[in-house]
Amino acid sequence: MLASTPALAFPQPQREVARIVSPAWANEASRDRAGEAANVIRLLGLGAGQTVADIGAGSGYYTVRLSPVVGPRGRVVAQDVVPRYLTDLKRRVRRAGLTNVRFVLGAAGDPKLAPASVDTALMIHMYHEIAQPYALLDRLRGSLKPGGRLAIVDLDRPSEDHGMPKATLVCEVRSVGYDLVSITDLTPGYLAVFKPGRAPDPAAVKACRSEARPAASG
Repeated sequence: MLASTPALAFPQPQREVARIVSPAWANEASRDRAGEAANVIRLLGLGAGQTVADIGAGSGYYTVRLSPVVGPRGRVVAQDVVPRYLTDLKRRVRRAGLTNVRFVLGAAGDPKLAPASVDTALMIHMYHEIAQPYALLDRLRGSLKPGGRLAIVDLDRPSEDHGMPKATLVCEVRSVGYDLVSITDLTPGYLAVFKPGRAPDPAAVKACRSEARPAASG
């Protein structure tokens, strides 16, 4: 097995990386009223027997909703880089009696998922918080099964405002050899789906530049 490319071989993002401030993006009841998870699950066609990685699972909003969708023959991999979030999520999963959830502590430049193990990798309202996105995306490629895909939900606004402009996201993900499948507007935000293409030479990957926030007047 070939050794993984070191994270430092990839560039750092040329934009703000948002600070991780909470295990939850928003109130779960309000997200349910907006139909967020149900819409994403429907648009992606997620179903029984699949393995879905909830990258940056946080408090587990998607994890606990995905578990009954993939069923007893499927698996949800709840991944995060904050140990405390995973500890709390393990308690939540145990209280809910969910038996098809596994937990993985990742790193800034490596999701730490098993090779060829994931049908769909989800990044929900957290891509803007990834400190080493180019390295992480490169490592993630090897964790996707043949035909696997990456699905990202975010808000179309600057990363310092806990969002990710569509153009910047597409540029960054494409630069590491993924192909854009679709972008669908949500309420709020958008869902971008990618499939892995040819892996580039890390030395050839150039960081994408995001438009700077306009300076305040007056």
